[in-house]
This record gives sequence, C-alpha cells and structure tokens, in this order.
Amino acid sequence: MTVTISPRSATEDAAAALLSRHVESHLDAVEGLTREAPALIAWGTELADRLLRGRRLLAAGNGGSAAEAQHLTAEIVGRFDGERPPFSAISLHSDTSSVTAIANDYGYDEVFARQVRAHGRAGDVLVLLSTSGRSPNLLAAAHAARSIGATTWAMCGSRPNPLAAAVDEALCLPGIPAAVQEAHLLALHLLCRVFDERVRSRLQAGAGR
Repeated sequence: MTVTISPRSATEDAAAALLSRHVESHLDAVEGLTREAPALIAWGTELADRLLRGRRLLAAGNGGSAAEAQHLTAEIVGRFDGERPPFSAISLHSDTSSVTAIANDYGYDEVFARQVRAHGRAGDVLVLLSTSGRSPNLLAAAHAARSIGATTWAMCGSRPNPLAAAVDEALCLPGIPAAVQEAHLLALHLLCRVFDERVRSRLQAGAGR
C-alpha cells in the first residue's frame, strides 16, 4: 500500500518521505497480521483452555519486545476488556535480580532459559517476541521449554529465521523492525480479545474454574 504524507514546506520533503515509508511498512505488517487471524484465534482459544486447567503463561523478549511481553502478562494477570478471574502469567525479564544474577553467573544467553526450567511445567505456554528472530537467549528459552514439555509460540519478523524454526508455532510478519514490533502489539491485543471471550464462554458453560 502506498501512503503519501504531504509536507508543509520544501524542507520537509525528506522527512515526509521517510514517514510515508514507515507507515507503508506498518500497513504491510498489519496486512500480514490479518492473514494470521486463524493462528491468533487458535492461540487465544488454546491459551484460555490451558490456563483454565491451571497451566501458566511465560513470556520473554528483549528491548521493546520485552515491554510487549510484559504487556501480555499484565493483561492475563489483570484483564483486557472485561471482568474475569486472574491467571498465572510471568514475564521472564521483569525480575531484575534473577536476570542479573543469571547473566552474571551463567551468561546472558541463559537469562530466560534458566527461568523457564525453574517456573515452567509440562503443558505451560511460552510466548517469545523478537523482530529479528535471532536472539540467542530466546532460542535457548525455546529449547529449554521443549525439554520440559512446554508449548512454544513466537511472534517474529519475516521468515526464515532461527526462532520460527525452533518453536512449535510462529507468527511471522513482514516489514522493518519497528513496524513488526508495532504490529506485534496489535497481535497481542487480538490474542487477548480471543482469550477473554473464550474464558467467559467456558465459565458461563460451567467449565474450568
């Protein structure tokens, strides 16, 4: 999709063109996300069913993706857009003492993997966010989750990338890293919307808690 941002003066031409390219990349990522709607519906439904059975969500990312991982866990522990019970969800970067101790003693590549082995159980879900899909600490976390029987999902940039190959299922979007990260936030909100609706329908039917 072509987007034109009109400059107010000749000196703003370059900036306007830069912003237009960014918006175009964002729209490409969102268009890719619409094609992934069936995956998000399946993830939100499965996550609700598992957490209703007492399983746990773990999430991790680096930088801006860490903020989005924490956003996801906050929505699950709190609520998205309607009242429902809280569920167990841990953002693995948020315990700064554990992160710095593990990085100091075992190296930064292990900061998430060791926590997965500590907190995760068979049947849990680990969500990993990365625009590049190449972060060694996320790859190590995916392998750790597999070793304990947890399910792994990733939100990444374009295929092919190592993280998409290492997890059980991956949602991969086109675009520059910033646009992919922006679309990941939208994907998380869509996931939460499906999750909340599934939880409410299951509870109304007398299932789960």
